[in-house]
Formats: sequence, C-alpha cells, structure tokens
Amino acid sequence: MRILYIDTSSTFLYTGIVEDNKLLIEIQEKLEQNLSKDTVPKIASMFKTINLKPKDIDKIIVVDGPGSFTGIRIGITIAKVYAHSLNIKITSITSLEAMAISINTNNYKVPVIDARRGYIYSAIFDKNMKVIMEPQHIKINLLEIKLQDIDNYIIITNDEVKIEGIKTTYKPNILKIVEKYQNKENINPHSVNPNYLKLTEAEESLISNDRKAN
Repeated sequence: MRILYIDTSSTFLYTGIVEDNKLLIEIQEKLEQNLSKDTVPKIASMFKTINLKPKDIDKIIVVDGPGSFTGIRIGITIAKVYAHSLNIKITSITSLEAMAISINTNNYKVPVIDARRGYIYSAIFDKNMKVIMEPQHIKINLLEIKLQDIDNYIIITNDEVKIEGIKTTYKPNILKIVEKYQNKENINPHSVNPNYLKLTEAEESLISNDRKAN
C-alpha cells in the first residue's frame, strides 16, 4: 500500500510517501509565507523524484489541525482534490497526534502549539498513545494544573511557551505516523474539514457583535 502524508498545519511543509511500511521520500521544509505557493509544486516534485504519479497512491493521511488556519486549509484542499478526483481513500489526524507519536519515550506525551494570548492547543497521551486529555484549546495555566497530577511527562513543542517541565522539539517521524494511522477508518473526502479547535477571529467577532446586538 502506498500512502501520501500531508501536514501544512504550521509554517512547515511535512509530506512523504510510504510504501509497505517503508519511507520512499519525504520533505520537511520551512516555507512560511510561501506555503500556499510552493506546497503543490513541492509535492509534485516528490512524486517525480520516485517516478510515481498521484493516481498511484492508495491512501492519503492529512493533518486537519489545529495550527495555522491558512496552513490547515492548504493541506486539506490538496488532499481532498487528490482523493476526490482520483478516487483515493483518505483519513485525517490531528497535528497533536502526529507530534506525540513521533516521540520515542516512556513518559506521558504533551504536544503543545502556541495559540497566543495565553492559550495553547494541547493534549495528553500516555506512552501507548492512549488519550489522557483530548486535544483542545486551553489556557496555559489550566494545562499546568492538569499536569500536576502526572509524573514523568515530556512537552513536545517548537514554540516558545512558558510551561514547567522537560521539553523536546518536534520533528515528525513520518514513517511512524503512517504506520500508526494507516488503518484508521477512511472517510468521504467532502467530510474532511479543518479541525481548528477554536473559532477564527472573524467568527469570534461575529458572535460578539451578535451578542451586543441582542
């Protein structure tokens, strides 16, 4: 089985192709403002390098968030176009799951993404990836309270967040991610949507204005 992995939930493009539990090729590159412009050409060049075409893929695993609102939409749009137009199976996972599964440790895993204004996106998993705290948009101090009852945890982040504990940077292990989630239930491409875990600023502003009007 050939599986295409796509994650554009940050300023990085993380993508790769795995065939029968072997990583054929991957790209881990910081694109920042060029993410929307360069992602499709980068994925196309990846296919060309190993003499494959998108139609040769059996399944797509795409990260649906949380993270950069714009970045998430880029990856999901590409994945849905491939899946729908070429009749390829597709499933989605969270960026927090990808972060946690990539780390080898016997400690509890706490992936953290800065959400600004004292908030973060986070979750807690045990060493076997059992969910201890569901992925959520949470205040930093509330996560710290939850961590008081947990021994031996490691925080996985590429952001500057002030949380007590041992920290490690996130570098995706695409092979390990795919091996973990390759048998996850397939879904209709039209059902793959951004998992922001919070409202966009525009949505929050609209709700706030509606409340003031009422």
